[in-house]
Amino acid sequence: MMPIFAPLKKIGMSIMTPLKRHKVKALLTSQEFEQSVRVCGWVKTQRTGKKFSFCELNDGSGLHNLQVVVDNALIAPEVLKRAATGAAVCIEGLLVKSQGKEQAVELQAQKLEILGEADGETYPLQKKAHSLEFLREQAHLRSRTNTFGAVFRLRNAVSYAIHHYFYQKGFVYVHTPIITASDTEGAGEMFAVTTLPLDNCPKLEGQVDWKQDFFERPAHLTVSGQLNAELAALGLGEVYTFGPTFRAENSNTTRHLAEFWMVEPEMAFYDLADNMALAEDFLKYLIRWTLDHNRADIDFLQENYEPGLVAKLEGVLASDFIRLDYTEAVSILQESGRQFEYPVQWGSDLQSEHERYLVEQHFGKPVIVINYPKDIKAFYMRLNADEKTVAAMDILFPGIGEIIGGSQREERPDVLLRRLHEMGLPEENYWWYLDTRRYGSAPHAGFGLGLERILMFITGMGNIRDVIPFPRTPGNAEF
Repeated sequence: MMPIFAPLKKIGMSIMTPLKRHKVKALLTSQEFEQSVRVCGWVKTQRTGKKFSFCELNDGSGLHNLQVVVDNALIAPEVLKRAATGAAVCIEGLLVKSQGKEQAVELQAQKLEILGEADGETYPLQKKAHSLEFLREQAHLRSRTNTFGAVFRLRNAVSYAIHHYFYQKGFVYVHTPIITASDTEGAGEMFAVTTLPLDNCPKLEGQVDWKQDFFERPAHLTVSGQLNAELAALGLGEVYTFGPTFRAENSNTTRHLAEFWMVEPEMAFYDLADNMALAEDFLKYLIRWTLDHNRADIDFLQENYEPGLVAKLEGVLASDFIRLDYTEAVSILQESGRQFEYPVQWGSDLQSEHERYLVEQHFGKPVIVINYPKDIKAFYMRLNADEKTVAAMDILFPGIGEIIGGSQREERPDVLLRRLHEMGLPEENYWWYLDTRRYGSAPHAGFGLGLERILMFITGMGNIRDVIPFPRTPGNAEF
């Protein structure tokens, strides 16, 4: 009697084991030649000869393409014709040493399957240079280009490095609300969230009757997770939040988005000096990570977009960031002899042109400006002894200006309440925030880093729309 689990080969049957799918990036560095492999991806280019055809394949795993050599006798002509630029295909064959000079390996195709055709006449990403402006209109396809493949792999690497950095330091990752009833910055410019019919809002005494809305009060998309992160830090010690934030600022510049991602650590028992030290170390960690893990992408962007990109990144790693009091910064700018578009005076916020002068021309390295006038900063920043300034900090980078903003937070309940009133913010909206100062308040500090800002610096891209897959800007919510 035959055992129930007898091996199939003993009863005259064979097992067809499908080949494991390999990634292009791994195959390009493989030393295991004459092995059968299976790879799927998109055809970047294709040319047909009398005996052999050639195509370059990329699956998004890396910058470089895999050259595929097709023996026309093995693959039907109608299949080859359908494997046009842009088509998704799956190819099985032998990985061998390349006879050409431009690549180390190539794939000798034995089987080619068309997974998704692309109309060669209308496919937008032909083998030619495309402007960044044109590619923004093709945001649904632009991740297939070398440029945006590199940019989005770097975005992935930086996002991973952010979590890795804080995890290894013992921080707790906290998910903070996207919908909020408070304005963190006290500056407005928030997107409203409502289920009320906009063409016929219920009214009560001439005003919108918010009691009939979903949250029974005005609600908005958050501009920051900071206030919630503070609550968590005053119980968990060291936390960070990392997620999307929103600002309804009608600005169409190369530096602003309506939806962007922020990482915001908050640390109990930290003062301003601790905060600056952590922020400097954090920025250097992210830059070092990308140089170590995504060098090919950075080299490509240096060659095509920002000459000297690697030297710029390594320059930041080699620098000790300058600590500079706001008042001293104003004096340096006033005595520079430069004619700035925006006049410099004590009490006004520093503009991008001022920040870049300090970093790029006066010091030649990143600068941390501290102790700003209280009237130009948020209510939650700790009031200094002079009663005129707060323990705020902005980190300024070359080519970018401000890349991080942060502060030591106001932990004294009476001072915080006074600052709320001075800023004209309703006390009742912040009762929960004030409670953390009434019950076991402690010194604490934190900062915010815009993911897109650090990506602009690392990639050398000059427009913030080019470091996020699907940008949201005034008048544009496409894709």
